[in-house]
Amino acid sequence: MEFKNIKITVVSPAKINLHLEVLGKRIDGYHELAMIMQSINLEDYLEIELNTKGIINLTSNNTELDLKEDNLIIKAANMLRNCHPERNLGANIFLNKNIPIGAGLAGGSSNAASTLIGLNKLWALNLDQSTLKNFALKLGSDVPFFFDGGTQYCFGRGEVLEKYKFDLKLFLLILKNPKVSLSTSEIYKKYSDKFKGNYLSSEFEYECKRNNLRSKDFSHDNFLSRRIKIINDLQKIVQNENESVSNALKLLSQIKECISFSMSGSGPSCFGLFDNYEIAKNVYEKNKKLFLSYGYDSWLCEFQSDGIKIL
Repeated sequence: MEFKNIKITVVSPAKINLHLEVLGKRIDGYHELAMIMQSINLEDYLEIELNTKGIINLTSNNTELDLKEDNLIIKAANMLRNCHPERNLGANIFLNKNIPIGAGLAGGSSNAASTLIGLNKLWALNLDQSTLKNFALKLGSDVPFFFDGGTQYCFGRGEVLEKYKFDLKLFLLILKNPKVSLSTSEIYKKYSDKFKGNYLSSEFEYECKRNNLRSKDFSHDNFLSRRIKIINDLQKIVQNENESVSNALKLLSQIKECISFSMSGSGPSCFGLFDNYEIAKNVYEKNKKLFLSYGYDSWLCEFQSDGIKIL
């Protein structure tokens, strides 16, 4: 087979959570969730080059990453390659890593989805998006989100997606201590141990919670007027146990221009939202040294209305 592409670059965005409720525990062992996820322009880049040796080579500018078989990029590549064993498919993948690791920003999940999209094109597999999303779900609950990105409701264990009706245009500051990483599974376990008495147990109760979230107006105006308070159930655990998170939230709460703030995912990244770029930029420049003095890396980002892109 003749390949149309020899090398492509895939843009792999991070996400934040604008809402995260833990509703209950499912019979499959996962938690039932009600979330709103938002893609942002803090991005990794995957440079993917065809090789004819039938092997997957992964390298990165980040020396802390495990680049072996457990890496989601390798898993995604092998998943596609194993569907076509007769074709001796191979790729050299370089990951230019900008999204912090273990940060609650789903960089690994985004990289996995980007690999599926990139290799589907590079290898001329012509798999439709539905098929790719089925592969994505096997790699992680939030991997399918990144195919379309933007603002989406995420239900079930995160894989049941509904596009949100508003196209939000907000800017954000992200704070994350590079020395602090948290285990998502451990945070969920601690949450379950403390709050399982409050868990819902029926599909009817779950759907009532979903409808309640759908009915909330997460519009730009409501954020601007501060009528929206971001909920992250996991923050109840992490904020009390992790000094990095509690300090970051305190710093963001003291910025008068910040219209809302929260921890993202299972942490430890925290973010504050701002109405426009100039305000966000001024706050970022004014406080960058202060953030650094507390041990935080910081990023100035904005919401984006789409997901993964091939350059």
